[in-house]
Amino acid sequence: MAVSGPSSPPSFSFRHVRPSGLEGRERYQLLTSLIVPRPIGWISTWSEDGVANLAPYSFFNALSSSPMLVGVSVGRRRGEPKDTLRNIRRREAFCVNVVSEDLLEAMNLSSAEVDPEIDEFALTGLEAAPAREVDAPFVARAPAVLECRLFQEVALGEASSVLLIGEVENVAVRSDLERVPGTVAVEPTALKPVGRLGVDRYSLLREVRVLPRPPKP
Repeated sequence: MAVSGPSSPPSFSFRHVRPSGLEGRERYQLLTSLIVPRPIGWISTWSEDGVANLAPYSFFNALSSSPMLVGVSVGRRRGEPKDTLRNIRRREAFCVNVVSEDLLEAMNLSSAEVDPEIDEFALTGLEAAPAREVDAPFVARAPAVLECRLFQEVALGEASSVLLIGEVENVAVRSDLERVPGTVAVEPTALKPVGRLGVDRYSLLREVRVLPRPPKP
């Protein structure tokens, strides 16, 4: 006997796209327009000369909770490692600053291509504070910060990027942020995180739906 659902699903046609048939920029545009919203890895580091560096990366996410690991894909610019990659390799440390709505414009400004000797904190008007457990600065106004030590660097085949895995040594959460009752989790409506969409688009938190997990059968 056929099982009927609440309604018959609509019939769609699909446009099939092989990544090998696209230019590099087109692959980036398609991928980042579909995997959305993505958390923003707003990475802060010290250079070899002690210059503070701050830059956002959209290929970022949590990888593990025990140990607490995060990953960020950092590439090259005109064949040379980006400042973030160079700094992390030298210092083996970085901070991930959570981007809240009030920091969106400053985050975007920090994405500008500038010379290595330019301090992006000064460029954006943000205050840098030293991390407690690792050799890196962080955004003093950020609602939460993950202080990370380089755990592993993973080559991504022929890609110009590498995956940097950081182990979180300390989590700094602003004390006024509301927590989910009975947990150590931060209430998302208090955090007001920003998500990255495709091209120059971002998502803001407007509605949170609570769906308890189904019970075991």
